[in-house]
Amino acid sequence: MGEKRLFEAYRSAPYSVSGHGKRNLDVMKEALDRLDGDLESDIYGSGKIIEDFQEKMADQLGKERAVFFPSGTMAQQIALRIWCDEKEVPKVAYHPLCHLEIHEEDGLKKLHGIEPILLADKERVIDLEDVTGLDEDIACLLLELPQREIGGQLPEYQTLEAISRFCREKGIKLHLDGARLFEVLPHYGKTASEICDLFDSVYISFYKGFGGIAGAILAGSEAFTEESKVWKRRHGGDLISLYPYIISADYYFDQRVGKMDQYYEDAKELAAHFNDCEGISTLPLKPVSNMFHVIFHYPQKQIESILIDVYEETGVGLTGYVKEITENECAYEVSIGDQYQTIPKEKLQATFTLLNKKLTIT
Repeated sequence: MGEKRLFEAYRSAPYSVSGHGKRNLDVMKEALDRLDGDLESDIYGSGKIIEDFQEKMADQLGKERAVFFPSGTMAQQIALRIWCDEKEVPKVAYHPLCHLEIHEEDGLKKLHGIEPILLADKERVIDLEDVTGLDEDIACLLLELPQREIGGQLPEYQTLEAISRFCREKGIKLHLDGARLFEVLPHYGKTASEICDLFDSVYISFYKGFGGIAGAILAGSEAFTEESKVWKRRHGGDLISLYPYIISADYYFDQRVGKMDQYYEDAKELAAHFNDCEGISTLPLKPVSNMFHVIFHYPQKQIESILIDVYEETGVGLTGYVKEITENECAYEVSIGDQYQTIPKEKLQATFTLLNKKLTIT
């Protein structure tokens, strides 16, 4: 009951610190509004609308070619399958909290017969020593930037370079789960193509930081992407038309790719507000992208009740849920977008002043 009331209070709040706004039909209508109704759709992966967008994203990522997929789940399983087939080694390595391991119902194993090797402790990112210490032959190593399930943490850039060199020396393909790649560029101070140059294949998402409807890009060499098209057909991903996803991806990419610096600065500001409150901490302490985790060192039900009161008194919603970690801890994930800048600074400060007061007297 408390979870439902918290979500309803959050939805009713005039302001929200997270995201780009409601995911309603206006998201599609806004993207379509600028277009001529006579524009022809793509058909089974061909046509100007899909080919132009794929070429645009290949240029952005510094790769020879790019292919649009309806989902990142499909794109990444296919990428790993291609690398495993090429080397004739059905083994890949990735983090214990990789999306493929915890959110895809063992798709990589059941559909492709690929065995994952889990690297590093689940509470930290993969380091060079984890990779050089591998005692099994693998076809591919997957790195996720940022590592979402541990608050969006990142390895040092020098570590990425060292891992890339090692993989190339050993004939191991390096794949980038870059669902939030553009969101980490401000922290690294690098372009997307500079980071992607360290990897053999790259996936990016269009509904996370960019706020599109759905869709993903898989990029790499011409040979790799041509093979990925075959696998996309096998997976049923070659819909007769993908243009609603492509149009929204293209539109919101252009709208928001230049705002990643602002989102990053906003995330650091918001994290500081949380860390100034009694019994709240963030992971990481100082965000390295526009996303991080907020940890309340209080029971879930208690925090739900406090947050509802804060939303009703201030009109600012922080989150629509908190997830229990232990009996005395709960947490949620923040992802900063356009919404944050709409909140008056004095109203935001009043929200955290009130939140801290309620936590202090708890």
